[in-house]
Amino acid sequence: MRKLPLLIFLAAAGSASAHDLWVQPGAFWLSAPGTVPVSILVGHGKDRENWGIRSDRIVLLRSMAPDGKVTDFKPLIRPGSAAPTIPLSFRQPGTHLVAMESSHASSDLPAAKFNEFAKEEGLTPAIVHRQKTGANGRAGRELYSRRAKALVQVGKIDPSAKSPAIRRIGMTLEIVPERNPYNLGPAQKLPLLVYYEGRPLSGALVKLTKLEQDAKPAAVQRTDGAGRTTFNVPRRGKWQLNVIWTKPISGNPKVDFETTFSSLSFGYPS
Repeated sequence: MRKLPLLIFLAAAGSASAHDLWVQPGAFWLSAPGTVPVSILVGHGKDRENWGIRSDRIVLLRSMAPDGKVTDFKPLIRPGSAAPTIPLSFRQPGTHLVAMESSHASSDLPAAKFNEFAKEEGLTPAIVHRQKTGANGRAGRELYSRRAKALVQVGKIDPSAKSPAIRRIGMTLEIVPERNPYNLGPAQKLPLLVYYEGRPLSGALVKLTKLEQDAKPAAVQRTDGAGRTTFNVPRRGKWQLNVIWTKPISGNPKVDFETTFSSLSFGYPS
């Protein structure tokens, strides 16, 4: 999937740590090819809200079918609109991948809040950089954007079928399962890799959250030296995996870091 240039706009300052974002289909499983409403949600617990489908906030919205065919849904978003959902069609049996990327926004957090955010999310590059430069007492200024993927299953699982669920699509920060979550046996765990700027990312904190009970994560793991970790995911309910990473940037007098949020959502039938 070709990476599109990101539009930049300024947003009101706020705590980025509470703003995990994911793609939420009206149904993760369809009995047959069809169309479902898809929303983009942000936050957890009492802070959860609909992020809205807006052309100035979404720079990429696509799906990849089991045969690899890519459909661009961005033209469906009307300029100036802010719809709560968008209808997406899935016309082949098998596992489909939905992907979105947001434009950039800025965040300016007080020093204590930014330090806490960096610690809670395992943002080692920010922690080390602020310690080395003596910036722990200064506000944390960052440019941030979001990436999100969702898996939609159409029809029954075919263990021998190809699936975009396990494919890298070239996102800046990307969670890539090594097995299709919909094709796991009862005793199998879900192995995954995290990539950042095209390379496996070690030391990243990955969180697994059950979306029906999303006030706090159900499990948290850190990627190993090869960018890999494993989760035990119950085969019921709706789930989100998310990860955040950052890097120091120079040449911009208004921000010190570029931070990327990324998620993968999927769900099992009742």
